Order: sequence, then structure tokens, then C-alpha cells
Amino acid sequence: MRTAYHAALNDTRMAVLRLGALTVDAVRSSYRALERRDASLAARVVAGYDEIDSMRRNIEAACIELLWKQQPVAGELRAVAGMLQIATDIDRANYYAVDIAKVAITLDDLPSRPASLELGQLAEASLGMLDDAVRAYREETPKVADQVLARADEIDVLYRSGIQALERAMAADTTVIPAATKLLFTLGNLERVGDRAQNIAWKVKEVYEP
Repeated sequence: MRTAYHAALNDTRMAVLRLGALTVDAVRSSYRALERRDASLAARVVAGYDEIDSMRRNIEAACIELLWKQQPVAGELRAVAGMLQIATDIDRANYYAVDIAKVAITLDDLPSRPASLELGQLAEASLGMLDDAVRAYREETPKVADQVLARADEIDVLYRSGIQALERAMAADTTVIPAATKLLFTLGNLERVGDRAQNIAWKVKEVYEP
């Protein structure tokens, strides 16, 4: 029974990793769609949400079953609790990707939009943090999780500078206000992706740090 239990534990962990890989791809695709005015790519991100959310719910059910079947020892309990929390944070990051994709679709109809270097920098930084947080979980490496956490201030700086840049653009050219307003929400969603990456990193440290 213990062998079957550990096999189920490993299968659930692999499901969390698949969820993470799909979500990293969704965040990357959503910003790429925004940047390239690719409404069809954005629509695919939106359409993929239900599948990812269903995976998250299946992981939750599997974790509950793991807790119910046997009394897990301390390390197993941390692992199951970690999977539950990490799956939730990954799923929320995917929710933000869908929001960004929806903005990409609506921006396709707006002729004027401001250029925003800071938005691209924030997207790159947040996506990098999320990718590394998932890698830290995959490799069971608290050191990589520490590197994710060390970049939290960078996200905050880019978020604030991005807001300021968009405010300046709107003040200089009122025609970009509709698009800039939507991009302000995108900044917020990208910043939250970074927050979720930090949550995952903290959980990796909690589960795997000696």
C-alpha cells in the first residue's frame, strides 16, 4: 500500500509540473499576442483556460485523496500541502494570462496605443520568475527559489515605472488613453504573476529546504 501511495504522490507531483508548464506557456503566449497584435493567439490562450483549471481541480482532488487514504508522515504531508498551494498559485497565474489575452483581443480594435518599454521588461521579468519557480519545484531546489525571491524588488520597480510611463504617454497624447488604460490593467496582471511566482518559491523552500 505504501508503494502505491508513493506512486500516486509522484503522479500528482507530475500533474502539478504539467500544469506549471502549460501556464508558463499561456503567460508567454498572452504577452506575445499583446505585443504582436495577434488576436488568434490570444483567443487560444482564453480557450485553454478551462483545461488548465480542470487540471487544477483534479490535482486538488488527488491531494485530498492522498490525505484521506493514509496518514502521511511529516515529509509527505509537506509535499501534499505544497502541491495544493502550488497548483492554486499556478492556476491564478493562468487566470492573469487569460486577462492579458483578453486585453490583446480588445486592443486589436484600437488604432492608437503607446509604446511601453517597461511593459515588456515587466513581462520578461515576471515570466522569468514564474518559469524559475516552476523549475525550482521540478528540481526540488531551494537555491533557485531563493533566486526567484531575490527578484521581487525588480518587479515592484518595473511595475511603478510602467505606470508612470503610461501616465506620461496619456498626458502627451490623449488618443492613446483607451489603449493605455487597458495596458495599466496588464501591468497589474503581470505584477501579480510575479507575486504568484514568489508564493511558489516560498512553498518550494518550505517543502524542500533542509
